[in-house]
Order: sequence, then C-alpha cells, then structure tokens
Amino acid sequence: MRGAAGGEPVDNRLFVLILQHPQEKKEVLATAAAVCATLRRAAIVVGLSWPNLERALGRPANAKRWGVLYLGSTRPAAFAPGREVVALDREGMPAADRDGMLRGLEGVVLLDGSWSEAKTLWWRNPWLLKLRRVVLNPRHPSRFGRLRREPRREALSTLEAAALLLKHVDPAGAEAEAALLRVIDRLLAEARPAGAPTIGATSAG
Repeated sequence: MRGAAGGEPVDNRLFVLILQHPQEKKEVLATAAAVCATLRRAAIVVGLSWPNLERALGRPANAKRWGVLYLGSTRPAAFAPGREVVALDREGMPAADRDGMLRGLEGVVLLDGSWSEAKTLWWRNPWLLKLRRVVLNPRHPSRFGRLRREPRREALSTLEAAALLLKHVDPAGAEAEAALLRVIDRLLAEARPAGAPTIGATSAG
C-alpha cells in the first residue's frame, strides 16, 4: 500500500476514524481520503448516524480509550493559551490530567464535513459524548485561506486537524505531520490555479 505522497503510509499508533457526512463526498477537494492514504491506521465511514463506536469502527473498542475532536462553541484560547491540543472533562473544561488522558488514547474520531454538517454528526451520534472530548487551538489559521470558508479561526481542514493532533499525541507525530503537510502543499498547488471554492473541513478546530 502506497501513501498519499507516493511513499509507505506512516505507521501511526493513534487510530484515526473519520465520520464523513454524505454531502462531503461531493466536495471537489475533500481531504479525508488523503488522511487515510497517508496513515496506516485510519479509516473513513460515510453516513449520518451509527449506534455506537464499535459499529462505526467495525470492530470491538473501548470507548473510554477513545477521543473525539469537536470544537463546538468552545473557545480553547480562553483557557489554554499556548496549548494546541486540549483535553476536556465532562463539563467542557480542561481535564485535570489532560496530558495523561491524551497519552492513553487508542484512537480518535474526526467529524468530516462543513460546520453545519459536523454539528449534525455530533447531535445524531450521542455515543460521542462517551468519548474523551478534545479540541484544537492552532497557533496558525488554516493553510487553505480563501479556498475554504470557515466561521472561526480555529477551524481546520480534516487533514490539518489530523496532522496537528498526531504531532502532539502520537509517537510518530513528527513523521505523520510532515507527511500530511506535504499532501496539503500538493492539494494547494493543484487547487489554487483551478480556483476550487471549498475544501473538506472538520469541526475539530
């Protein structure tokens, strides 16, 4: 199996499960497929709802060892200055042992779609509330700039969100980030001359 950049897929430890809204498949430059082509442990499932994590993943899983990337109404910069990855408790505040919680994750769920589509996925899958919620507080806005419309500065494409999360959480994070960012650079080079209006996004932030 070849990675998105032509090499071998990165041997990441943290499994990345992407729940993709059906409408996102119609976007010209959806990025979720590139994540799965770049990482050895990643998968996409398309739909609106699943009964639980195991059904979405297609195998047994311990929900307590999984996280979900969802920004929602959270403003991570308000309580996590300088931190790009923040683990939240059940009340939506920074977890007491956030570093330990992040290290203990076996996998993470990303919601792939527009801002409103990601909200739909969040509300139609209440089992996501059983996972550890994670938000991103990127130091820089999305690389895609005007090629995609975002309601908030923290919002990133699914590909960028995966790169930032793995950078801070996965043992192979540096390699994964570099590989995913190379894919982003290639997508940008192809998209800008064509004037592509939107690129697949995630609510991860």
